[in-house]
Amino acid sequence: MRLFEQNTGHLRYLLLLPAAWLAVACSAFEYHPYATSVEGETGINARNIALIESRHADAASVRFAFLSDTQRWYDEAADAVADINRRGDIDFVIHGGDISDFGLRHEFEMQRDIFNRLLCPYVVLLGNHDYLGTGERVYAKIFGDCNFAFTAAHTRFICLDTNALEVEFAPGVPDLGFVEQELRLLAPDICSTVMAMHVPPFAEEFNNDVAWDLERYALAFPSIRFCLYGHNHSLAQGDLFGDGVIYYGAPNIGKRIYYVFTLDSNGYEVEIVYY
Repeated sequence: MRLFEQNTGHLRYLLLLPAAWLAVACSAFEYHPYATSVEGETGINARNIALIESRHADAASVRFAFLSDTQRWYDEAADAVADINRRGDIDFVIHGGDISDFGLRHEFEMQRDIFNRLLCPYVVLLGNHDYLGTGERVYAKIFGDCNFAFTAAHTRFICLDTNALEVEFAPGVPDLGFVEQELRLLAPDICSTVMAMHVPPFAEEFNNDVAWDLERYALAFPSIRFCLYGHNHSLAQGDLFGDGVIYYGAPNIGKRIYYVFTLDSNGYEVEIVYY
């Protein structure tokens, strides 16, 4: 009798197994971590740039936060958003890239949802981790072009994809054609310039064959104030080219640090925020 019950149990198990497998298999086909069918809001950068320019293009001064590399630090990123909101004096935020760790769709979506809690507009650069898998395509859907620019307080902010290693140092990263076009079409009321990128010049992942070309373009813009970067996961400030232009490096947000810059016609002030 016991043997019959055991066999019957096994029989039932074997009959149920295909149905259970099919349920798991169907679920697997419904979602893939490298899928590019984004759920939720897209076109973040374009929408927020329109807000920044409508509010601050002709302002006498502007204050913005710069942070970077939030890819695996969700709690710390959420706390940074809360701290920026608490201050109430930040006009916009620039994220220096690596918003994802493995280029997974859900990483982009989760981080987007965290930064959508900001009470001010924000833009996100493309980082080298954001290239992984189908990440570049997901980034393009959620945030937009990998090279973009906007104006605030008569300052042109030029944001560049500098992740050359991810494209095996192919020409076009950084896109000097985009930089040249920005210079050629610069509005006459632009008084100063800020450049932002993920990988800084002279890093292994930067195409250093064109590093000095980028520097020459930077110096050709009206009053280049400073340059911003992430990637190295450490707080840094330095004159990389010896030309007087300071490059400010933001650490990963796990260190619970971000920058605040205030720009006006006389120059700028920088604050390092520990939260």
